[in-house]
This record gives sequence, structure tokens and C-alpha cells, in this order.
Amino acid sequence: MMGLMPSEEIRTMTPSTVRSSAADDVGKADGASTRAWTMRLLVLGIVLSALNLRPAITSLGALLEEVRDGLGMSGSVAGLLTSVPPLCFAVFGVMAPRLARRFGAGAVVCAGMVAVATGLLIRPYAGGTAGFLAGSALALMGIAVSNVLMPVIVKHWFPDRVGSMTGLYSMALALGTSLAAAVTVPLTDTLGGSWQTGLALWAGLAVAAVLPWLPFVRGRVTPPGAGEKAVEAATGGDASVGAASVGDPSARDRDEAAPTRTSAPAEHARVEAPRLRMARSRTAWALAVFFGLQATAAYITMGWMAQIFRDAGVPAGTAGLLLAVTMVMGVPLAFVIPRLATRLPHQGPIVLALGLCGLVGYAGLYLAPATGAWAWAVLLGVANCAFPLALTMVGMRARTGPGVAQLSAFAQSTGYLISIPGPLLVGVLYQHSGGWGLPIALMSALMIPQMVVGFLAGRDRTVEDEAAR
Repeated sequence: MMGLMPSEEIRTMTPSTVRSSAADDVGKADGASTRAWTMRLLVLGIVLSALNLRPAITSLGALLEEVRDGLGMSGSVAGLLTSVPPLCFAVFGVMAPRLARRFGAGAVVCAGMVAVATGLLIRPYAGGTAGFLAGSALALMGIAVSNVLMPVIVKHWFPDRVGSMTGLYSMALALGTSLAAAVTVPLTDTLGGSWQTGLALWAGLAVAAVLPWLPFVRGRVTPPGAGEKAVEAATGGDASVGAASVGDPSARDRDEAAPTRTSAPAEHARVEAPRLRMARSRTAWALAVFFGLQATAAYITMGWMAQIFRDAGVPAGTAGLLLAVTMVMGVPLAFVIPRLATRLPHQGPIVLALGLCGLVGYAGLYLAPATGAWAWAVLLGVANCAFPLALTMVGMRARTGPGVAQLSAFAQSTGYLISIPGPLLVGVLYQHSGGWGLPIALMSALMIPQMVVGFLAGRDRTVEDEAAR
């Protein structure tokens, strides 16, 4: 026995063994490099996609008067136009989880950005109001599915950084929103004064957002720790979606051959999170109504605030800048508020603070729209940060990936349905009253229930405890 030990020791040091060990080290290094590259690509895709989620709306708000004159729209029809975004978000957003289960979330977001680029390019030249509405609907369809899937992607890929990644995504969204509001009018003037050109140029930004998602769509990137069950955990359905819901079509074969690649958290999420009945959850309903009322305020602001200032005697370029100030407030606050929210057991106090800013801003718009314009723009910008707060609460009110996917679809789709009448009613009231007193009163009145349901949605509860009963 003792005589065999030296030979055994020698066998362990053979060149083939050394080569195998070196190959393992190289494989681990390559795997780490691939994971790092994949994560960077995802962050870039999330940021560029978020930049494109509002320019279709705020660029139109800045040029709404020119579009109305060019297409011969009445105030009521313009109100219908400003109601198209929440309508599209409600109709197409509910389809997002099913599309993600079938094609992969990365493929769906990529297709969404293609739809955004196409819709923005064709709508100014489609001819007539109907064509303009159709082009807008195409762009908004792409925005809708991306709206729903972003929290899902963040929850799955960055489970320990939901607050910071939601803040980054929300900050990019606010930046794109404010950029479109600020520069659309000056760029339109620089390019010859055509509102068609001023609206169509934003298609270029959407084209750039397509590129980071292409490797996932074509299956050239293998996500770290991805497997069928991880996909199911991210989207809440069957696992035919591809690796980690970003579209690796060969993941099924790999995972069947090597089941140990499926992470333990994904297995746990699959077992612990059955299909939930969101309509039975009070928290889900509170979050959906909160989402709907904040969306109502946001789309009224994006669609009509520049016109309110213009009717008060503010020049068109300055009115666009005021709208940009409102939107740009979301850049720093969209990063701060989600991080603060994740550290609090109850997010209700943040909801109340944002609501009070909104009420003061609306009062200022009614009493002195031109004199205190910059102050009202800032206050309404703070109030609009209810959106990143709502997204953060979606991630916090569910324990699992499937729960987040289902809650995100329910809250956003139901919320956007709730928000449809608001911008349309503002247009009708504006046309028939001949002023902004009644529309501003409506905005102020809607802020009260927003604060109430937001406070309820901020309680430390999860939909799994309520919807699975």
C-alpha cells in the first residue's frame, strides 16, 4: 500500500491533468468575461430602450398646436390623440408576458423598438388625422410591451439591485422625456420649421435602441445561469421562451442535457409561485389604481401643459423648455426615489409628499400660470415621479419573478385603462369652457384619490399572500 502512493502521486501530476486544469481555468475566465459582457449589454439595452419610452408623446406635446393646425384637429380630437398612449399601453401591455413566454423578453423589446422607430417615421407623413393616429398607435404598441417587460427583466437579472436598476431605467426614461420636450421646437425651427420633420427625427433614437438586443434575439449570447426554469421564473409561464427570457433558442437542449445549470433561486421561484389571481389582491388593485391615476396626471401634463403655458402668453420655445423642466425633474429623482423606497417598510409617506407637490403646482397653474411658470413646472415634475415609485412598488409587492410579471401586467394594463378618459376629458373641457379653469380643477381632484390608493399600495404586503388564497 505504501509503495503505491508515490505512483499515484505522480499520476496526479501528469501533463494531461495539468492541461485539463488549465482548460477549466480558461473556461471559467471565459465564462466570467461572457457574463460581464452580457450584463453590460443588457444595461445598455435597458437604458436606450428607456430613453425611447416617452419622446413619441412629449415631442408631440411640444408641437401640438402646429399638428392641430396642420391636420385640422379640434380640441376634442386633440384630446383623443393625447388619450391614445394609455389606450395602447392598456391593450398591448397585457400581451407582453405571453409574447415574452413565446419569443423571449429580449426579442419582444427589440421588436418593440423597431415598432417605435417605424411608427415615429411614418406618422407625420401618413396623411390626415387617421394616418397620424395609426402611426402613433404603432409606436405606442412598441412602447407598451417594453413598459411591461422592463420590470421583469430588472427583477430577473438584477434581483439584488431592483431599486438601483429601476432608478437607472426611470432616470433614462425621464431624460428621454425631457430631451424631446426641450429640443423638438428648436430642432424643428433649425430644420426648416416643418412639424413633420421635427416629429420624425426621433425615429433615429429608436433605431439605436434596437441594436443592443439583436444578439439576444439571434441567440448569440448565453445568459449567465440561464435555463428554462429561470425563464419560467422571470415570465410566469411555460419555459419555451429561451434562456432567461432574453431569447436564447438553444437553451432548452442545453438545460435538458445539463440540468445543474439551472440556478437554485429559479427552481425555488418556479415551485413557490403559482399562477396568481390578481383580481383577488387588494394590494394589486391599489397599485393598479395608483398607476392609473399617476398615468392620467402624467399624460395630461405631457400632452397639455405646454399648451397651457402658450395660452397664458408664454412663447412656444419657452413653453417647450418648461415642459422639459417638468420632465427633467425625473432624472435625479427617479434614481433617488426608488432607492429610498426600497429602504422603507411603507412607501406611503413618499406618495403623500409627491401628491402635495402636485396640488401646489396645479394651484399655481390656475392662479398665476405665466408669472410662476418655472416654479409650477418644477413642482409638477416632482409630482410626476410617482411613476418610478409605482414601478419600484411593482417589484416590491411580489416575492418572485412570476409574481412581478403578473403584477406588472395587471397594474399597468388596468392602470392605463383607468387613465384613458383623463386626457380626452381635459380636451373636451378645454374646448367647451374656453379656458383652463375646469381642466385644472379636474387634475387637482384626481390627485386626492391618487394619494389615498398610493398610500394603501405602499403597505408592506405581497400579492402572493393575497392572490393565491
